[in-house]
Amino acid sequence: MKFEHFNKSELEKYCIALDLDIRKKKKAELIEAVYEYERNEIDLAIKDGRDNALLFTKISSLADEYANNLKQKIKGRKKEMEADDNSHYLIYCVLGISETDGKQIDEYQNTGRFLYKYAGSFLEEAASLCLAFSNSSGSKTTIKNTEGARPKTFEIDFLNGNNAIELKWRDATTDGDHITKEHSRVIAITKQGYTPVRIMFYYPQREQAIKIQKTLETLYAGVSGQYYAGENAWKYLEKISGYSLKSILLKIAEGRTFE
Repeated sequence: MKFEHFNKSELEKYCIALDLDIRKKKKAELIEAVYEYERNEIDLAIKDGRDNALLFTKISSLADEYANNLKQKIKGRKKEMEADDNSHYLIYCVLGISETDGKQIDEYQNTGRFLYKYAGSFLEEAASLCLAFSNSSGSKTTIKNTEGARPKTFEIDFLNGNNAIELKWRDATTDGDHITKEHSRVIAITKQGYTPVRIMFYYPQREQAIKIQKTLETLYAGVSGQYYAGENAWKYLEKISGYSLKSILLKIAEGRTFE
């Protein structure tokens, strides 16, 4: 769970639930206290042989949180769309799309954006949890962009020893500027003395997006980095963490009920 996104009131409530002292603590201190609590909880579970059970519980709870938030976002957007100006349906009709189908297309397009965003954030956070369980000193970090003015810094999703791991659920980008930014990012990481590692769980399916990924794979190889995509990504994460995220997600999915 990314506690940085909590406001101070939410953090205080969370800390109280964990029986942590919140008196005279700033937001940054509350975040530090929560992460310290979680680290101790994980270390104790590992020591007692309960780490697999705890990891499953944490990822399952994370999935529930994301699922509930996604449901509320979609519900809210559908409510907003009831007041939309639908005069553009005229063009849909001209192009052979009925008003009913046009409405459904607009609805799926709007809500689909939330789904893709939440799917990516959830999977990346779940993967980070696996890494955190296996490496108590690893964490998210940032480095200075030495190759340009924007952005000022690059984020490393998880610094695993000397490996600067970037986690992606899927990258379907077709923008050529994406390669330029990734090139700057990889060079900056290399200059910092780290090995860039890209873990992308789902490979894109469109030709142009695939070409972009092929270019990125060559880029990583050129600086002695590592690039894992599709099934290789799942296997690599399990290899370095010792936990099978895919097995955990399959078990959670099997227990889901759908409306």
